Parts: sequence; structure tokens; C-alpha cells
Amino acid sequence: MTEPKTHTVDVPGATLHYDVREGEAGPILLLIGSPMDATGFTTLAGHFADRTVVTYDPRGIGRSERTDGAAESTPDLHADDLHRLIAALGGGPVDIFASSGGAVNGLALVARHPEQVRTLVAHEPPAAQVLPDREQALAAIADIRGTYERDGFGAAMAKFIAITSLRGEIPADFADMPMPNPADFGMPTEDDGSRDDSLFAQNLISCTHHEHDFAALRAASTRVVVGVGAESAGEMAHRGGQAVAERLGVEPVTFPSDHGGFLGGEFGMKGDPDAFAVTLRQVLAS
Repeated sequence: MTEPKTHTVDVPGATLHYDVREGEAGPILLLIGSPMDATGFTTLAGHFADRTVVTYDPRGIGRSERTDGAAESTPDLHADDLHRLIAALGGGPVDIFASSGGAVNGLALVARHPEQVRTLVAHEPPAAQVLPDREQALAAIADIRGTYERDGFGAAMAKFIAITSLRGEIPADFADMPMPNPADFGMPTEDDGSRDDSLFAQNLISCTHHEHDFAALRAASTRVVVGVGAESAGEMAHRGGQAVAERLGVEPVTFPSDHGGFLGGEFGMKGDPDAFAVTLRQVLAS
């Protein structure tokens, strides 16, 4: 695998930056996250030195600056960006590993452009709309967004960590529960006044509230694999993956570690990237 070379592609309302690591075997492997940028896949990309691996920064994140002035990015908008990115790469079909919000965006892409994707591995999509406790989950997420608008990043992130690490159904009184101090997570306790965070301002509501087109996904030519973490059972994103798999009529594949199992120290978090890559390679080859 060569060193990554950075390219850009203009899409309506943004300029996307993407990195290409040239390899030899198989179709392009596209690694996507949201609101994570390309740097989060540095370790995982290194485990696929035999393949051409592409990573990118979604619009409004990292190097991919928005030019439309819009406040939110929807999964359908991200899907259109991915459609145009794959076209710039030669049109596909590509293999995709998609994590978290990226999995939501990957599913939206396949629903609209299945011809561009051979296999989609959607790892722990936070698909709150299909959870058994849908109403509580959506209300809790809306409360996090309200906290961000009112109190800023640190307070919202403390609630976000609380809900994403909670195991089991979301309580109806989540908004009234005592929350941890942001300082306990190394987060700021003071509000700096900014309201343009890529998670809370741009993607939180549109991602988790997205209604997937399961009829289109079931009819797609793309092979869709849903992944869940071995150590994240009961957490919202894990349960979202299970619910999506059930709606698609497939069994989810268990990947090593947790929601960030592919991370090798990026953002100060480490999963089990070696074992994770082995499982991903087996899934893509099967």
C-alpha cells in the first residue's frame, strides 16, 4: 500500500477531501464514518495493504468545508455526496465499511444507488427510529440537542456519553435524570458560545431520526451486512444494528470489541483493530 494521496471532489454545497491508498487486489474499499473524519480509519486502513483503500471527510467535517451555509447534513445529503465520490473513483462497485453515523449514510446510499456498492458492512448504525423504545430514544436525543443549544458542547457531550453507554431501553425520564459532570470526561464545563459542532449541530438529529427505506434495501443488488460489537450489547447503537438487521431479514455479524472496535488509538480510544480487521476481511470475502 502506498502513502495516502489527498484529492478533492466538488459536490453541491461542499468540497469533499478524500485520501487514496493504492493497493492491487479486489475492488476499492471505502471506509466511512460520521461525524468522524478520515483520520479515524488510519489503523484499519493499514490492515488492508493489499487493497486500494479510500477514506474521506464528510461534508462539514475535518477538511471538507461546506459552501452552502446550511446548518444540518442529512443522511440523504451524505448519500448523494458518497454517490458523487464513488463516481469520481470510477463509478464502482466498491466495498464499504461504514461505522456509526457512517453506517446510516451507507444504508441511505445503497437504498438510492445499489449499483455502486458490492458489499456494505454497516457497523452499529444508531437507527433510533426502529428501536422498540423508539419514542423514548428520540425524545432523549432531542433533549441532548436542546442541551447543546442551551448550555453548549460540554453539557451536551456528558449527556451523549450517558445515553450511548447506557445498556437497555432508554428511560422515559432521561431528560430529568442527573447527568455526570462534563469535567469527569475531560470536557469543558464552560460554554464557549459556539453552536456549529459537527455532531450536535449538523448530524445528531438527522442521523438518528432518519427513516430507512427497508423495501429498497431488501430489493437492492448490494449485499448488506450489519455488524454489532461483542462488547457493546445493550447499547443504543448495538440495538440499532440488531433492529436494522431484523428489518432486513439478516443475522447481524458480531465484530470484536465495541462501537469503536476498529480504532487503534485514534482520538485516544483503542479497540481491538487487529481482530476487527480479520473479521472484516472474512466478511468481505464470504
